[in-house]
Amino acid sequence: MLETIEKPAEDKSNRLGITRVGGRLISEYWEDLFTARERGKKIVWYNGGALNPMFQAAGLAWCHGEAFAARLAAQRVEGPAQLAGAEYGYNAELCSYSRTHLGCSVLTLQGTEGDQTGVVGAHDQEVLAAKLPAPDFFVNNYAGCSTGQQWDGISYRVFGKKLPIFNISHPFLWGNRPDAGYLRGEEWEDASKFVAEQLRNLIEFLEQQTGRPFDHDALCESMTHIKRAAELRREGLALCKAKPAPATFWDWIASVAPINFLPGNQELVDYFAAVRDEISDRIDNGVSAVKDEKYRLYFDGIMNWNKLGFLSRKFAEHGVAVLAGRYIQNAFWQEPHLIDTSDPILGMAQHYLLCPTNHGAKTLEYLTLRDCEEYGLDGLVFHSTRTCRAFTGPQRLLAKAAQDKLGIPSIFFEGDVADASFYKDGILESRLVAMLEAIDVRRERGALPDGFSAIA
Repeated sequence: MLETIEKPAEDKSNRLGITRVGGRLISEYWEDLFTARERGKKIVWYNGGALNPMFQAAGLAWCHGEAFAARLAAQRVEGPAQLAGAEYGYNAELCSYSRTHLGCSVLTLQGTEGDQTGVVGAHDQEVLAAKLPAPDFFVNNYAGCSTGQQWDGISYRVFGKKLPIFNISHPFLWGNRPDAGYLRGEEWEDASKFVAEQLRNLIEFLEQQTGRPFDHDALCESMTHIKRAAELRREGLALCKAKPAPATFWDWIASVAPINFLPGNQELVDYFAAVRDEISDRIDNGVSAVKDEKYRLYFDGIMNWNKLGFLSRKFAEHGVAVLAGRYIQNAFWQEPHLIDTSDPILGMAQHYLLCPTNHGAKTLEYLTLRDCEEYGLDGLVFHSTRTCRAFTGPQRLLAKAAQDKLGIPSIFFEGDVADASFYKDGILESRLVAMLEAIDVRRERGALPDGFSAIA
């Protein structure tokens, strides 16, 4: 009997080549961190907003907890850290970023022997998870997420409450006062000053930990590079409004790490200049990111890092260009004009407040519908991130707003940031196909249904 061999579907995605350079920069960063202790560097572990310019100016080595958890998940080697965390007592419903990083904390303390952990059969992966150099102190900079605000406090306990810790408190931006709006209003101004003052206190804390004066000139220099890289990133994002799209959400996901935690230097600027230039060249030469682009969608939710390449190919297979999302357009130094490079503290504080989980529904609705209109999108896909309640909380409201005000449909699927076990491909596939069929029907009918109006 002849066996039928199913041929793999054609890969219709056409990812940017330059992201491979970004991957090299990220790998070099982590290898540098792994050996920081040997070079006499003090090491800070932190979570939340991008404090790395502060640490760079203070001459520290820095480890961003979410970033390392995401990296392990992207490499599909997060298992030993999560098992170590589970053995230590962390429940599977806890944020998988924090669960992975806390597991790394346990393994870092235990060393790489592995025999006493109960985690067996994956020693090489365990060695990587345990490779983080132990911290000298912690800084927490989390906005809009109760788990994040506790994360470093729990790490502090894992290390026996013997290391210093500094917490920055961020007011939630409710946006419900009469003068409130995105980047404006008394609430925004007061919160910005409140966080900026804490950053000045952080500088004093860093001086105590390092035993030397903080280098304000170095901070200005770092933020000058980061501001320029962020401007180039915005220019590249704007170019993706072209039809067909020259690059997609997935290309920008691959470029999150460089803008989020790599050092602010000329190499960072050069990388984002190259990203923008490759996108521009694609437009000039008629090169699209998705073969035979037919649909343009929004993706809401933190990335499922185990599935980056898979989801890129999956959506492209259906002729879908995913072009915008809260995690890309509205995060990661997304408003570079706020940064005064001669005195960057206030602009930095404002960006930390602009975390995409730190807004009330009114502002999120404004940002989401704005991006849907600007990118000419046909629908929304909500990644209902299982262990991230902060991101999933407002998604039903956003879906309703998109349907009511723009007349565009949406679907939901469950997954997670760093735990592949929550993803069920059949659910996404069936719902995606159904939504694309609905879009086809709508196109056949022409204009928006009665009662729908475009956002003002």
